[in-house]
Amino acid sequence: MFDLDKWQEILDTIRANKLRTLLTGFSVAWGIFMLIILLGSGNGLANGIEYQFRDDAVNSIWVFGGQTSLPHRGLAPGRQIRFKAGDFAAVRDGVDGVEHITARYYPQGSLTVSYGSEYGTYDIRSVHPDHQYLEKTIVKNGRFLNEVDQEQFRKVAAIGQKVEQGLFKGRSSIGEYININGIPFKVVGTFEDAGSESENEKIYLPISTSERIFAGDKRYRNIMFTVGDAGLVESQGIAQDTRAVLAQRMRFSEDDERAVFVRNNVEEFQRFVSLMAGIRVFIWVIGIGTILAGVVGVSNIMMIVVQERTREIGVRKALGATPWSIVSLVLQESIFITAIAGYFGLVLGVFLLELVSENLPASDFFVNPNVNLQLAIVATVLLVTAGAIAGFFPARKAAGIRPVEALRDE
Repeated sequence: MFDLDKWQEILDTIRANKLRTLLTGFSVAWGIFMLIILLGSGNGLANGIEYQFRDDAVNSIWVFGGQTSLPHRGLAPGRQIRFKAGDFAAVRDGVDGVEHITARYYPQGSLTVSYGSEYGTYDIRSVHPDHQYLEKTIVKNGRFLNEVDQEQFRKVAAIGQKVEQGLFKGRSSIGEYININGIPFKVVGTFEDAGSESENEKIYLPISTSERIFAGDKRYRNIMFTVGDAGLVESQGIAQDTRAVLAQRMRFSEDDERAVFVRNNVEEFQRFVSLMAGIRVFIWVIGIGTILAGVVGVSNIMMIVVQERTREIGVRKALGATPWSIVSLVLQESIFITAIAGYFGLVLGVFLLELVSENLPASDFFVNPNVNLQLAIVATVLLVTAGAIAGFFPARKAAGIRPVEALRDE
């Protein structure tokens, strides 16, 4: 129950020692403030890392052709490794763990895209239908490319929203025909990409159609696929199997790192996750250490308070006060000082993070530094716990004071 007399005593004690209470509270407020700032900064770094992976599936493996650097079975180094349809099929059918797979083929030369009197130059990617899953492509209207388009060599296209805005000027593009170097392609869908603005200025065509229509070297720029829910070790095995399949087909050494470049996004993402876990542990260690320094200060102050009020406590006990009533008085004062000061530091830290977040220059590596509700709750629990710890030892000492000795104390 709310004990008005007890709160009056606590407030009187605080008013009688304003400077001492202020300095003690400042140490606690500073500890919570620094913890919130560090946690918010850590979240900003984590958000920045996630932002770097926003465009591509994090469970994907990308394979690029390179140049051999080692001799192999009588073949001299220096050969260019470029993929074709057969290599794509070999990876798709010969590597266990492949989920969604696609390749990219770029028609050579400058391609002009037009609709009516509107013209533009856009990046054209010829891909397989599964490319949608690799690039996190979000279909807004219509559909993406499908297997029937691929098998029947259909002249269809999925265009980015920026392309639709540039060519169609606010009208719907679904079912309309755009001309690519004078060849009509039916628009079957529009998409939005989570990546940069330039990703929304792409045009996707079926890779089989592009190989037939556009002249030039019909070699794929790269092959990429997802590996489902494979863990780090499993994904590394899949990447090695991919290298082995391609090495067998294209006659280069599996030990030749330059012949084929394999980018394992699972490995990259796990590396950053581990890094952020280490940073978070470091942040909590520093933050809690700072809070503990404040707690020690509060505990020392409460020890002094108990020493100053020894005679008063003795009188209370002589008049029948229970040990718990003495303990609760000291604990209540300790928790009150800690909670008020800590809450002030918490609010100030959150306010500063919001201010920084709103005025922070655009950056791909530090995004939206903030603290969520869960962290705020954790910080609040820390405040109450810190106050209880700070008051426990002085309270125990106060409860152990014998009335006769206290009344004799000068």
